[in-house]
Amino acid sequence: MSSTRLRRHVKAPRARVYLALLDARSVTTWMVPTGMTSHVHAFDAREGGTFRISLTYDSPTATGKTTAHTDTYHGRFVKLVPNEQVVEVLEFETTDPSMQGEMTITFTLEDADGGTDVLAVHDGLPPGVPPADNETGWQMSLDKLAALVEAG
Repeated sequence: MSSTRLRRHVKAPRARVYLALLDARSVTTWMVPTGMTSHVHAFDAREGGTFRISLTYDSPTATGKTTAHTDTYHGRFVKLVPNEQVVEVLEFETTDPSMQGEMTITFTLEDADGGTDVLAVHDGLPPGVPPADNETGWQMSLDKLAALVEAG
């Protein structure tokens, strides 16, 4: 199992970033790579709360992990430290053994340069997920997160 680790500075206070991590409508906007759309089926943002999200490829030639063009995953919030950290455990809904297994995503927020540094660590990538592809997708998502919270 491998990991990706990204840091992104945003020009917004930690409280605003933290809320965007835990708001279903915001997650639909930012937690999706370019070239995909997001649908939040369930989202209970509290420790022990669960979520289920589908990401659908815009391109008809793209291959999904769950269905022909969709990646669906479900998980739970493991740890929530207000304005500091969000830890989630999730897994793809798939029959492909190379895409199965629990992954942990940890967002850590720190004050920096009049804004917030967001450290996103994605541990336990299944063997079928190339780390470089995962990093690219997360970079796109963090760029969208920055745009969302910087807009206010």
